[in-house]
Amino acid sequence: MAKKHSFLMYKGRPLVRNGKTLYYGYMSDPYVVIMQITSTREVKGLEVADRVVVQLVNTDPNVRMKDKIVKKAERRGIYNAMDIGCIWLERELKEQA
Repeated sequence: MAKKHSFLMYKGRPLVRNGKTLYYGYMSDPYVVIMQITSTREVKGLEVADRVVVQLVNTDPNVRMKDKIVKKAERRGIYNAMDIGCIWLERELKEQA
């Protein structure tokens, strides 16, 4: 029997973490958001994201690597990164529909 993977969902889309990189959105969609944690800080004994690079990426395999990154920004904290990434993704996917 195949094991079914269940992902953390945020606003109806999967949010997957691999090390210090988070992927938001379905890989089958035309765009996904990639967030890379570039620095962390300690708050009350816990390590939390401080600086996060957010990228809106085209998933089309026929697009050149140079043209895959549609938008890019750096934000302080994971909440701010998720906020801008979610907005970008929703807008791009709405334009594609």
